[in-house]
Amino acid sequence: MASVPKLLLLVLCSYHTLVAHVRGDGNYTVLSIGSLKSDSVCSEPEETSPSTGVTTVPLHHRHGPCSPLPPKTKMPTLEEILGRDQLRAAYIQRKFSGSDAKGGVQLLDLDDDVTVPTTLGTSLDTLEYVITVGIGSPDMIQTMLIDTGSDVSWVQCKPCSQCHSQADPLFDPSLSTTYSPISCMSETCAELGQEGSGSGCWRSQCQYIVSYGDGSSTTGTYGSDTLVLGSNIVTNFQFGCNYVESGFSDQTAGLMGLGGGPQSLVSQTAGTLGSAFSYCLPPTPSSSGFLTLGAVPGGQGFVTTPMLRSSPIPTFYGVRLEAIVVGGRQLFIPPWVFSAGMIMDSGTVITRLPRTAYSALSSAFRAAMRRYPPAPASSILDTCFDFSGQRIVMIPTVTLVFFGGAVVNLDANGIILDNCLAFAGNSDDWSLGIIGNVQQRTFEVLYDVGGGAVGFRDGAC
Repeated sequence: MASVPKLLLLVLCSYHTLVAHVRGDGNYTVLSIGSLKSDSVCSEPEETSPSTGVTTVPLHHRHGPCSPLPPKTKMPTLEEILGRDQLRAAYIQRKFSGSDAKGGVQLLDLDDDVTVPTTLGTSLDTLEYVITVGIGSPDMIQTMLIDTGSDVSWVQCKPCSQCHSQADPLFDPSLSTTYSPISCMSETCAELGQEGSGSGCWRSQCQYIVSYGDGSSTTGTYGSDTLVLGSNIVTNFQFGCNYVESGFSDQTAGLMGLGGGPQSLVSQTAGTLGSAFSYCLPPTPSSSGFLTLGAVPGGQGFVTTPMLRSSPIPTFYGVRLEAIVVGGRQLFIPPWVFSAGMIMDSGTVITRLPRTAYSALSSAFRAAMRRYPPAPASSILDTCFDFSGQRIVMIPTVTLVFFGGAVVNLDANGIILDNCLAFAGNSDDWSLGIIGNVQQRTFEVLYDVGGGAVGFRDGAC
């Protein structure tokens, strides 16, 4: 499998010219300690400002008070979240390194009459953001997780012999006048098998199975139906109708794949809605963001960087990080350190940096935070501080500079998680880096798949 440095050969501009692109917006920013805690009341913004698009739907943190899901009696701890996050990040990095022995298509015998390929997917338990859509005619409301690291979308379907409880009624394909199972002899089913997500046959219907990195799995019939996204209707939307699953414990109905593969929502709607989409992840679980399909590339306020893609692994959207600025000062990080590339991922929580880059960031951040006592590490987060008795803290600004001069000044809520610097280091400088969802907070992140660009617009939610 192709290694990340070989994904795209870009002619890098002079390393020393990057400083000229960094804006001087102040060396420190104020972080309210209260913003680090999840409020029990939904504080919807007076106005979110998505860029122009064909259709926009609200996006919520699944555990927050704005979520359409019922509140959980026990919230996952930070250690639990970070432990699952490590599983996801490790899987993605193995996939790109070519060392994932389970990454290929395998055959799984379900019974005497059906055999489908299976592939190892990313860990679902790290996914944090949900949207509400309608499926079928008449449409049935379904609350689904979103994931840029997945292509195959699916919902639990009735009758379900082994499903987790969900907030919405199970989707019943027999009640929809527009539902149609996809034939196992179709090109769509064959293509699904080529992507490693299933091309088995049961009663002439295409079957799929996806097994995820945390041990969970979904199995069922691949079909099509009408999808309602906000005010927009998508006909013949292809998705998995899950009848047997294991390992899920949330209240969601399923998953909406936003990856770059042919089965994703983005690819399926490219002909009608356009091949660009965007989202804004809210600063805290107590507020809301949005997902826009058919986003207009080149909108006002965006800074953009070229999108990197891998033909063997089309799901993920890559970018090239070139510099990090802390408190207005660019860190000395040799350019080759970032040669492995980064991917944008809505499902990974914490940004993973090459070891040399993370060490430089951690050292600079600690030095700028000398006024606060150090605190013990929290799981994979090792740059932590004691904020006891503080209502607000002053933290150094952190800026990410991407290839092409895109300068992204992180929101304060994208720098600190709980009481720690919200970054982690890879074990080396050669593994793939990941831009996690904490760093994406408050930005409208634009994926211009057709134009080959990723954009950032700050203060969008």
